[in-house]
Amino acid sequence: MCDEAKLAKWAKGLNRRQFGALTGTLAGGAALSACTLGTDGEDGMLAMPALSERAVSFPTPAGTMDGFFVAPVSAPSPAVLFWPDIAGLREAKRNMARRLAGRGYAVLVVNPYYRDVAGEQFEDFAAFAGNNGFQKVRPWREKLDAEAIMADASAAVAFLDTQAEVDTTRGIGTQGYCMGGPFTFWSAAAVPDRIKGVASFHGGGLVRDDNPMSPHRTFDDTQASYLVAIAQDDDADAPDHKRILREAAAEAGRPAKVEVYAGDHGWTVPDSPAYAEGPAERAYADLMTLYDAAL
Repeated sequence: MCDEAKLAKWAKGLNRRQFGALTGTLAGGAALSACTLGTDGEDGMLAMPALSERAVSFPTPAGTMDGFFVAPVSAPSPAVLFWPDIAGLREAKRNMARRLAGRGYAVLVVNPYYRDVAGEQFEDFAAFAGNNGFQKVRPWREKLDAEAIMADASAAVAFLDTQAEVDTTRGIGTQGYCMGGPFTFWSAAAVPDRIKGVASFHGGGLVRDDNPMSPHRTFDDTQASYLVAIAQDDDADAPDHKRILREAAAEAGRPAKVEVYAGDHGWTVPDSPAYAEGPAERAYADLMTLYDAAL
C-alpha cells in the first residue's frame, strides 16, 4: 500500500525541481504514447483522434461532485469511471484519461474529496509528498467508506448516461489506483447492470477480514469482469491476498485476472516515484484487453 514513511523518505531525498523535471518527462511520455497506439498509418502509427474535454460537476447525495471528462468527438463511446489515487485529481490523471479517450472511451476522472474540497489539490505526486499530503487528506479519506463510494458511483454513472458522448448501449468500465482500487469493486456492486469491467491497480485494502463490505466480498453483487493488478511489494506484505481474491471471484463465478506485476506500489502512475514504464505498459495492455472484451 501507499506508505507514508517510505514516501516521506523519498521526498526528502529528491528535490522539487528534480522531480518536476521527471514528472514532466513521464507525463509527456504518457500523452505521447496515446498518439502512437497503432501500426496502420504510412509512418507506422495511428493518429490521435479528436477529443473534447471539460471540467464537470453533478449532484450526489453528499453534495456536488466535480471532475474531468474527456471523450472522442467522432461518435458515442463506452464510458469509464476513473478513480484516482491518494493525491487526487491532477494533470497526470488527466493525461491518463486522455490516453484512454484516444483508444475510444469516454472517461470521467472524479474528485474523490469533493465533500471537503473542489478541484485539484496537488499539482503532482511530488507536491503531495512534499507538502504533508497524507495529513491533509486524512480527514477527507475517512469519509470514503463503501456506502459513500457506492452512492458516489451511482451518481457518476447517472451523470455519464446523460452525456451525448457516451454510448449507453455499452457497459461501463471503472478503474482505480491505490485507494481507488477498492472504489472500483464498490462501484461495480452499486451499479451492477451498468458496470461490466473493473480494474484495480495497486489497490490498497482489497481484503479486509473484519469488514463485511471488504471488496473481496462484493463479487457476488456484480456482473463485471475484473483485472486486479497487484504491486510486487504489496504482495510481499500480504502474499495470501491474491489467493483470497482469486478464490472469491471463482466462487462468485466472476471472470478475474489477479496477477502480481514487476513494479512497486504506484508503478502504473506517471508522476509516482515508483513509476516503471515496462510493467506499466503491460498493465495498460491488460486493461485494454479487459475493456475490449467487457464493454
